[in-house]
Amino acid sequence: METKKLTFTALFMAIGVLSAHLVYIPVGVSKCFPVQHAINVLLAVLVGARYSTGAAFGVATLRNILGTGSLLAFPGSVIGAALSGFLYSRTHSIWGALAGEIFGTGIIGGMLAYPVAKYFLGSGAGALFFVVPFLISTAGGSLLAYVLYRTPVVAFLQERLGQRDQ
Repeated sequence: METKKLTFTALFMAIGVLSAHLVYIPVGVSKCFPVQHAINVLLAVLVGARYSTGAAFGVATLRNILGTGSLLAFPGSVIGAALSGFLYSRTHSIWGALAGEIFGTGIIGGMLAYPVAKYFLGSGAGALFFVVPFLISTAGGSLLAYVLYRTPVVAFLQERLGQRDQ
């Protein structure tokens, strides 16, 4: 089972890294990436919080190395992935995963982006400057995740991982 989870996580990470230069919203020093938020939710549902959080960190790291991301990818995706997985594990509902992603990325991640931007990127923008675009990005990605969650593909993946449809 662990091999299956690692394989799905690696597959979603590859999708995240490869699509990073295609779909993003530039906002000041940040590059909002709605596909990452969809990946966070789907991995939280399919394989759990540990894998979702690890994948978010891995994609953020690879995007920074490849120049398709910024340091703001870390607070902007890792916290949402962790909270999404945590709330899904407690509620066993897609709504818990979506709420965790939106609150974790949009509010907490947006607030934590401020010190990263100020001290590492030299941006003078206030914290609310990050909350609004992060909320827009995560809302769009979460909507995409919900639509994908309702497809037969995700049901098939859940079946392959030995999960019941929630």
